[in-house]
Amino acid sequence: MPTTTPSMAHSDLSRLIHPRFIALVGASDRPQSIGGRTLSNLIDHSTLSGELYLVNPTKTELRGRRCWPSVASLPETPDVAVIAVPAANALSVVQECAARRVPFAIILTSGFGEAGAEGERAEAQLKEIAAASGMRIYGPNCPGLTNVNQGLGMTFSPSFPHDLVKGPIGLATQGGGLGRNVMQAMERGIGIGLWASTGNEVDLQVADFIQYMATAPDIKVIVTLLEGIKDGPRFLAALRCAAENGKPVIALKVGKSEYGRRAAQSHTASLTGSAEVNSAVFRQYGVIEVDDIDELVDTAWLFARALPGTQEGIGIYCSSGGTAALTADAVGTAGLTLAEFAPETTQVLRERLPDYAAIGNPVDTTAAILSDAQLIEQTLGTVAADPHLGCVIAPIALEYGETTIRMAQTIIAAQQRCTTPIVPIWMSDRLGEGYRMLVAGGFAPPRSVGKAVAAIRRWVQWGRWQRSHAGTALRRPPAAAAAAAVQATARIESLPEFEAKRRLRQAGIALLPADVASSREQARRLADAMGYPVVAKIASADIVHKSDIGGVRVGLEDGASVEAAWDQIMASVAHHKPDAAIDGLLIEKMAPRGGIELMAGVTRDPVFGHVMTFGLGGIYVEILRDVTRRLLPLTPQDAADMVHEMRCLPLLTGARGRSPADIAALQQLLLAVSDFVMAHAATLEEMDLNPIWVGAEGQGALPLDAVILERSHA
Repeated sequence: MPTTTPSMAHSDLSRLIHPRFIALVGASDRPQSIGGRTLSNLIDHSTLSGELYLVNPTKTELRGRRCWPSVASLPETPDVAVIAVPAANALSVVQECAARRVPFAIILTSGFGEAGAEGERAEAQLKEIAAASGMRIYGPNCPGLTNVNQGLGMTFSPSFPHDLVKGPIGLATQGGGLGRNVMQAMERGIGIGLWASTGNEVDLQVADFIQYMATAPDIKVIVTLLEGIKDGPRFLAALRCAAENGKPVIALKVGKSEYGRRAAQSHTASLTGSAEVNSAVFRQYGVIEVDDIDELVDTAWLFARALPGTQEGIGIYCSSGGTAALTADAVGTAGLTLAEFAPETTQVLRERLPDYAAIGNPVDTTAAILSDAQLIEQTLGTVAADPHLGCVIAPIALEYGETTIRMAQTIIAAQQRCTTPIVPIWMSDRLGEGYRMLVAGGFAPPRSVGKAVAAIRRWVQWGRWQRSHAGTALRRPPAAAAAAAVQATARIESLPEFEAKRRLRQAGIALLPADVASSREQARRLADAMGYPVVAKIASADIVHKSDIGGVRVGLEDGASVEAAWDQIMASVAHHKPDAAIDGLLIEKMAPRGGIELMAGVTRDPVFGHVMTFGLGGIYVEILRDVTRRLLPLTPQDAADMVHEMRCLPLLTGARGRSPADIAALQQLLLAVSDFVMAHAATLEEMDLNPIWVGAEGQGALPLDAVILERSHA
């Protein structure tokens, strides 16, 4: 895996995004060529703040502009060189740009890492040029860079002239097709101010543009579509920067299934990573994860209009009783709350609406008042101004001509008088003038109740995340986290359980008394000294899953049962694993009766480094899969969140008369395990503590079994 080197770290992208001098290398008079379409976008459809230099050794002029034979011959060094020449010629152009000390090169050309071994070699050379010269490379195999807020299209896309709605949303993608699909959500009233589509990411990555947008004054909301993440620490640093600056990041990660992973890898040659780990990373850094483009657009639009405040209550304002009930159901199913109106709100609704209208929440005005636009505006405005509300949903079930136009007009007017976002839902397949008015007003109406409520749920959850992390520093990724892949020369070895527990005990992690006996008689003496009951386990570095081969006996109540366990275990192991090296039996004090069995495991992710999985343990971990994940190192907030995210949390808090479990000790154990892993990060490959016994308050949390896999070099 690539790691972040000084030449590859986040840098100032302002000259790339706001260039004064641009060179188009490969400018062409063939209108359908990449060089021809890029030239048209720059000359005909862009607002240039400085000079555009055209480079083509076979032309003296194009479109009435002088052509230069090479980058070296230009009268001044451009901020950006846009390279639109075939892949076979691109390397020499990039080398020429580096020699001229051009700070940024955009390589539109395909035929690199996505095109097989030869393309991969060429891409490696691009990487070497970037590292040696300090020039930053954008692409290759990309559609270019579009700064809509500046009116600048360094792109060959024929759609550029049509997607020019300025706005507060920043978009960072790897693939161009899906990115353009999001850009065309401008048809619904979405304004996207900046689109970076990074292609093969030989140097600059999506992470660099998230980092830029995190502090860009014209960007309020960051949207990203990811096929893979090449540099985990770089990506995490960008997410951290966005969170610290209060910028929501909305992410759609493809490659969640095996089919999707294969497609993503063939497309951008990126690692896709584990879907579960990616989702855990997103949660940890406050990223809003969505599952399709509609969800992404609806959610981004809502965040662009307003960030969530402390009030989470939802108001529903509608003229159809059935639609109001449908929307209320969706709100309840999503785990959201319908607000209780303030008395002054109810009073205005009672005075202004007919007696037969429903003035609770949801508000059902009935269709009888739709002819009175002023009345709707006043009552909708009153609901939107209620101090208990975070947002108001205004579903529109029908396209009803003039009636719907008046409804759209009143929504627009009511929104101008309040800061609480009003969310109109256009439910009809017939898109009339009312819909077009809402789009022109910047509302981007969701097309179904379910989609609208899904966006609102994510909006509310992000607000909660922001409040819970206020004043809390997010974890900084370890510098070496990306160096996670096992090298070809490395060998993975499992430590004997006793050695694993010895190391944990040295690190200050509490464990039950245990020792290894090399004979039947010593096993009995150890058990007598510890006190009964005890557990006996085979001690062998060659055997990880001891129970599977009869290598464990629990609940041994006296010396005779310990001696019998020795004979039984040794016979069973000899039968199932005759070649295993045996150290003896591990005799361990048995945990007190009662308690709850949980587990904590650590694996090394190839993108992000060490990840902890925590949840219900024992035999249930594979069946119920009640687990949660976090990147390491953990913060105290992470440890608390992991415990409280589990579905089985009521077992810990005292459900059905049980004594509350020692949650404080459990959280401290998770932090101690995190510290242990970080202290051994260079060699620790995998770790499994299952089960972890958690007693009642004050009794502690103790790992009962420990497996540690280490990496060593042959």
